[in-house]
Amino acid sequence: MRGKRKHVYQHIIEDLKRQIAEGKIRHDEPLPTQIELARMYNTSEITSRRALAELANEGIISRTRGKGSFLKQETERTAFNGLQQRAELSQIYFVYNNEIASAYHHRFFSDLLTGIKEECELHGIPFYIWGMDDEFQMPEGDDIGIILHPHLKNGNEMPLDLLRQWKEEGKRLVTVHFYYPHLQIPYVIVDNFVGGYLATEHLLSLGHERIGIILTGKSPVEMNQEFALRLQGYKLALTQHRVAFDLELVCVLDGERESEQMGAEGLNRLMSLEQRPTAIFATSDSKAIGAIKAAGKRGLLVPDDVSIIGYDDILVSQFTIPSLTTINQNTLLLGKRAAQILLFERKSEQMRDEIVPQLIIRSSTGEAKTASPEYST
Repeated sequence: MRGKRKHVYQHIIEDLKRQIAEGKIRHDEPLPTQIELARMYNTSEITSRRALAELANEGIISRTRGKGSFLKQETERTAFNGLQQRAELSQIYFVYNNEIASAYHHRFFSDLLTGIKEECELHGIPFYIWGMDDEFQMPEGDDIGIILHPHLKNGNEMPLDLLRQWKEEGKRLVTVHFYYPHLQIPYVIVDNFVGGYLATEHLLSLGHERIGIILTGKSPVEMNQEFALRLQGYKLALTQHRVAFDLELVCVLDGERESEQMGAEGLNRLMSLEQRPTAIFATSDSKAIGAIKAAGKRGLLVPDDVSIIGYDDILVSQFTIPSLTTINQNTLLLGKRAAQILLFERKSEQMRDEIVPQLIIRSSTGEAKTASPEYST
């Protein structure tokens, strides 16, 4: 990632954030207009407008037509607190379990780590990753921040007693991807409930009513947080469109990691039903790609005979045939927010944030046909 060139609007954002943290921009004074910013940074108004829009999207400023852009009061306070806290942190670590290191090649984690790295570089804080063994040894130091991914192999999570111990020891922790409200550890997660909803609502908007879902877990009532929440989002979308929830369309497969084989098995089960689905929500891209391949082997066209949507937006999803409609988890922002909580925001046991994923529409989903084609197994 060395040598990656930043756009001009990103430099404007970084400089404005620095001025906010140093107290040079206050909430009771308007920010420079987009015309003034364009002159200050020798760029176009389109570029300066985008910089202001990005700051507004991050919740740092508010924009009012005819009045200008203003720093939110809460942002000003957290910026000053963050400036003081930043001096207390010498480095930030992303801590994970060594047993699942291979999973970190996934886009979810590459974007997550990139987001943490970029935010740390922006504020001159060294960033490292730390792999724990079975003894769960943490990096030492009173002046370090820890972004913890508490997932273990086989879908398990780090023991609650261990997390409670770290909290009681005063470690500066933020968990990502998983959260523990009763322990009151700050966390940042991708909103898997919304992600499941967006995927299902997209299929419903295309006229599909009989929608299968392929999940990872031991049973419909025994799966980890992310898949349980995606299932809940699926159910809410059905409810809002007045489509009855049918347990027969819920296919749960047990596995240590996501695979195309799981997707193929899920599609074959669903398409063997007497009343088969016209669309399938595979809750990972790996499963979705496997489902597309299995559909082809059964003589089914995607999306003509069955629409398929995935989840993750991994790199290859845009190159499949057909290209895969999917959910991008927006984990670059997840990493940035985790670092920001450690660096800038007041130490609070109630600190939490949920990142909204994005629907990426490609070619694997299409409108439902009024009548399903004849099909035999």
